[in-house]
Amino acid sequence: MKTVNTVLGPVPAEELGRTLIHEHFLYGFCGYQGDTTLGPFDEAAAEEACIRNADMAKAYGIRTIVDATTNECGRDPLFLKKMSEKTGLHIICSTGYYFEPESAYGYWKFRSASADIVSEIEEMYVTELTEGIAGTGIRAGVIKLASSANQITDLEQCFFKAAARAQKKTGCVIITHTQLGTMGPEQAELLIKNGADPKKIAIGHMSGNLDFDYHKRVLDQGAYDNIDRLGLEGELFHTPTNDKCVTLIKKLCEAGYGGKINLGHDLVDYQLGRPNIMTGILAETLKDADWSKIGKQVIPEMRKQGIPEEQIDRFFLDNPKHLFGD
Repeated sequence: MKTVNTVLGPVPAEELGRTLIHEHFLYGFCGYQGDTTLGPFDEAAAEEACIRNADMAKAYGIRTIVDATTNECGRDPLFLKKMSEKTGLHIICSTGYYFEPESAYGYWKFRSASADIVSEIEEMYVTELTEGIAGTGIRAGVIKLASSANQITDLEQCFFKAAARAQKKTGCVIITHTQLGTMGPEQAELLIKNGADPKKIAIGHMSGNLDFDYHKRVLDQGAYDNIDRLGLEGELFHTPTNDKCVTLIKKLCEAGYGGKINLGHDLVDYQLGRPNIMTGILAETLKDADWSKIGKQVIPEMRKQGIPEEQIDRFFLDNPKHLFGD
């Protein structure tokens, strides 16, 4: 039976249970590390926020969370391990970097002058997937990739090429971030061209684009379609309302793609650095954002629009099981 690395060790894919494909227990916009004098990490407050959201997810049967926080944006495997122990959730940790404008690519730009960074990034992925992260012994369970709006930059392509190589060695799942509803089909094409298995690719934030053909171009390559910003409605995250997302999901199911859709919120439980100043569009978008939204709003909307109960279960249970297990 195929197993998946969680922060507490390998778990059979059959035992993952109902899964949210893209969430963040902790997250910090790159650069927060330099502002810790005035934005220190309050671990007790972080634990309280994470446990509160975990309880909301567990209330509608969620058993596994894929934590999509990348290496340079506050990924903390030891904290995730503690959260898994305290909440009883399976937590899958990522290895990877964010998209170039919001990442720490200066390091890799410098190294690229003298090193083969595709090989170095591949080595980073494989080591964190097979041996562990930074001496913790905790192994990543997915590679997280990201690309910019309307392009995959040259440096971002290095991460994609390295991920395809690493996947061939480890069989791991690749999840992604797409920016502003763009580059989903191109991400899948680039990965597959470099040898990645489409059955182990899940293209993220596809909810940022309601064009059916955009989704079809990803799905027809054999990759999964992650509609994973449910509850983050509005201009800030370029995400349509939940009812429009559900209408799209229904249309995709009717076209035969119901077995290739995963769901999530992409919500942050605790943001690293100074607290957000909640004004304007930020306040409107995040005023009641939490991990209850799929259970309280999206699943009822699916039922209202006539999506069968067995298909709803498939989104959370069967599709992640096949993504990780096949």
